[in-house]
Amino acid sequence: MTWQMLLSLGTVLAVLATLACSRIAPDVILVGALAFLMVVGVLTPAEALSGFSNPGVMTIATLYVVAAGLKETGAIQWLAHRLLGQPQRLRQAQLRVLLPASGLSAFMNNTTVVAMFIPAVQEWAGRLRLPPSKLLLPLSFAAILGGTCTLIGTSTNLVVDGLLQSEMNTHLAMFELAWVGVPLLIVGGGFLYLFADRLLPNRQGALEQLETAREYAVEVSVLEKGPLVGKTIAEAGLRNLSHGYLAEIERHDHLLTAVPPDTELQAGDVLIFIGAPECARELRGIHGLRPAGGDVRKLDIAHHRRCLVEAVIGPDFAGLNQSVRESRFRSRYQAVILSISRHGKRLPGKLGDISFQVGDTLLLETAQDFVDQYRYRKDFLLVSALNDSTPPDFRKAPLALGILASMVLASASGWLSILEAALLAGGAMLATRCVPASKARRYVDLSVLIVIGASFALGAAMTKTGAASQIAQWLMFRDDLAPWLALALVYLMTVIFTELITNNAAAVLMFPIAIAMAEQLGVSYMPFTVAIMFAASASFMTPLGYQTNLMVLGPGGYRFLDYVRLGAPLSLIVGTTAVVLVPVVWPF
Repeated sequence: MTWQMLLSLGTVLAVLATLACSRIAPDVILVGALAFLMVVGVLTPAEALSGFSNPGVMTIATLYVVAAGLKETGAIQWLAHRLLGQPQRLRQAQLRVLLPASGLSAFMNNTTVVAMFIPAVQEWAGRLRLPPSKLLLPLSFAAILGGTCTLIGTSTNLVVDGLLQSEMNTHLAMFELAWVGVPLLIVGGGFLYLFADRLLPNRQGALEQLETAREYAVEVSVLEKGPLVGKTIAEAGLRNLSHGYLAEIERHDHLLTAVPPDTELQAGDVLIFIGAPECARELRGIHGLRPAGGDVRKLDIAHHRRCLVEAVIGPDFAGLNQSVRESRFRSRYQAVILSISRHGKRLPGKLGDISFQVGDTLLLETAQDFVDQYRYRKDFLLVSALNDSTPPDFRKAPLALGILASMVLASASGWLSILEAALLAGGAMLATRCVPASKARRYVDLSVLIVIGASFALGAAMTKTGAASQIAQWLMFRDDLAPWLALALVYLMTVIFTELITNNAAAVLMFPIAIAMAEQLGVSYMPFTVAIMFAASASFMTPLGYQTNLMVLGPGGYRFLDYVRLGAPLSLIVGTTAVVLVPVVWPF
């Protein structure tokens, strides 16, 4: 093994470990690896930067503008409200979610589809008295499966197609993947329809928990030298309030929970009451109490004078693993946290001492400009029904859908390449003012594009130094290894990489390995590369493997095991179906 090969393998392993085990942003890690390989001479500058000129990467960038037009005009919302309907049973509701989500995801970014469906499904489930936990994870999985049906359904498909164009001088047609994608959608969707109700818990999301909880959390403190000092809770008349109950006492930085009625009150005690709106008025009538810092936290989400936003903490949130107090959340974001939900449960105790984790769902009281400022940044995934400050221009929704249909038709018929059709569609969205240029610019996710473009450098280094061929030899543990088994190994490795790192990076890293395995077996590379497309999208077992899975974590009130319970059998079914069908459509 040459030093260049060893250096390339070491860099790939370091990137994988850092992506899986650290909180460093993926684009920073990948650009660092790109720079290292270029500086040490493994790659030339042209080779290292070739990914940023790849047709697949540029197509993804252009489709962000198309998706922006669909979102700003409310086209998906417009369709969702018409397709969801008024089902009478849970099974019918699940079908009403699975069909439109998978269908729309075949033609546009599934993250956008899920982001627009979440508030619609939440409102819809509340109105029909259905548990959102039975609907939102199937929504995410259906969007993932739907994205495998066309070339533009996921960014992963476009990335691998871009590699095929640049490395192998070939490409896939718009609906070529449908030969396997549609059966996968039928099999996977059928599994979700039959078993999601049984395997998913009947659990409330963050907003539903708050709606069924008491309306206020009121903090009051015991006055020094006041009449309540030294009295027990019962003696002070705090045991049997008409409109609330004493939940906790904060005393000298300690939190006392499940407080017995014979507990004596001390000067400076902060009493936390949970109750109805009248609870605050009732407490004001008790001599010896005063508002703690003047802060009465109202949790009634129907209040029209306040802007309430539900936000899911993302991997790039600046205060991860810090407490609310340490992160200076209020001064940094100009927002007050009303409640924090984790794994479907509202976290009890003092808010200031709770440490933030990825996937935590915050209910915030804030000014309206918070939404404008942070919906384009990666600190949060805003998924509440109040996440847009201005209503969509529904009058242009049919126009935006017409532009999307024209793009698909032009590409599928062979009149234009996918990149050319996407460029024209993006331009049409801007020209017709479906989305203003200023907003379209902010919709383009540069961090994702940087990750994809920089990942190409790792793939180029593995191919150039022979590291990909070496890994392929290690995977082929037998000289007479059957192509079907080799295909299954490639699929399995891609799935593992996808669950650990980003799906696009996994696809780019596996591409040269798959090509090398096909060469060593003396068979066609097409089934291997197509298998990577499906495997890189098949992330069902963790909330962090795919962004849509993370987006439904808080709103659905899910826990990690919920993903495993439903996602593991779905991954097995989808993987088996893909490995069987891919060689039938693209023979070895």
